[in-house]
Amino acid sequence: MKSDTLRARALAALLLTDPAAKAAAVAGLADTPVVGADDDPAKLARGVSLSLSAAEGMHSGGIQAAIPGRPDRPQLVHPQRVKQRAMGSPEGRAALIHSLTHIEFNAINLALDIIWRYVGMPDAFYRDWARVEGEEALHYSMLSAHLETLGWAYGDMPAHDGLWEMAERTASDLLARLALVPRTLEARGLDASPVVRDKLAAAGDSAAAAIIDIILRDEIGHVAIGNRWYRHLCHVRRLDPVAEFSRLAAQYRAPRLRGPFNLPARRAAGFTEAELQALLDTAGSS
Repeated sequence: MKSDTLRARALAALLLTDPAAKAAAVAGLADTPVVGADDDPAKLARGVSLSLSAAEGMHSGGIQAAIPGRPDRPQLVHPQRVKQRAMGSPEGRAALIHSLTHIEFNAINLALDIIWRYVGMPDAFYRDWARVEGEEALHYSMLSAHLETLGWAYGDMPAHDGLWEMAERTASDLLARLALVPRTLEARGLDASPVVRDKLAAAGDSAAAAIIDIILRDEIGHVAIGNRWYRHLCHVRRLDPVAEFSRLAAQYRAPRLRGPFNLPARRAAGFTEAELQALLDTAGSS
């Protein structure tokens, strides 16, 4: 197995701790040959050049402990400890942009992780997620740069780790990862984006509102990729997608989603009418 394959490069980028370096590392990743897609992750890890000591990095435990690579800041706290600030103040607007920047940084790691971690999928699977991580890196870079125009930098405020916590819970099962990260937590962004955009526009931040427009457009495609491969695996495993989603949500303690839902965006992302009705029924019973 060569160390210049897409999955090997994805792992190397995932281990980087500097956000700017990570965003830069994913440029051109989609053009890397998909070779060795069936290799064991532990073997893949040993083939990657790591900036870790041999004791830390050259065995699977060391690799796992270093994932995801991220900076010392922001401080990660419980979601209830992330202070809510009024949007009317410059600090409140910066806090919102900081939160979005953190989400997009996590999204880079999520896309890189799904490429390197899961074996045996068709080449198109790895190509799809390489496209996703490139767009997530663009989102992070735009938001981070805009945050700096407000006098803040990524890491200056606390953040929570809900997205990555679900990634850790579902690490052993690709079907669960697809069901509960892109199709649940990231799909929640489809619902929230119009509200966030309107708040930013009302606060006079047209530049930030324009960034949210780009993110929503791209995230519809990202959720669609999650839907496509979720259904592919359900077909392979002979599972009903709606019933299996409900089972996985309960097993992995997914958050109960509440409306309002951006149904047009969810339809554009490939959710079926049966899935949307199940979502509405579940939300209505919560």
